[in-house]
Amino acid sequence: MRRAEEHQKPMRVVFTILTILQFLIGVGLIAVVTMQESKNEGLQGQIGTSATTSFKGKAGREEQLNMIIQKVSIAFFVISLLVAIGANRW
Repeated sequence: MRRAEEHQKPMRVVFTILTILQFLIGVGLIAVVTMQESKNEGLQGQIGTSATTSFKGKAGREEQLNMIIQKVSIAFFVISLLVAIGANRW
């Protein structure tokens, strides 16, 4: 019985670290998303949109935020899968 408890202790530590990391990444994702400017103003934004991407140049602030959001979202998804597997809820 004691060996099983000793084996589970490192797993609990890893699970706790993953859970804390998931929380921090989630807060970071919320922060980055709220930094984006609104691209549409009601129905007008749905009908007439303009291309604001850069071509062969430095990415603007919005493009950089989009890349950051994409990478943080992927990290959040992977960490969430690991937490779900670690919690035996998969």
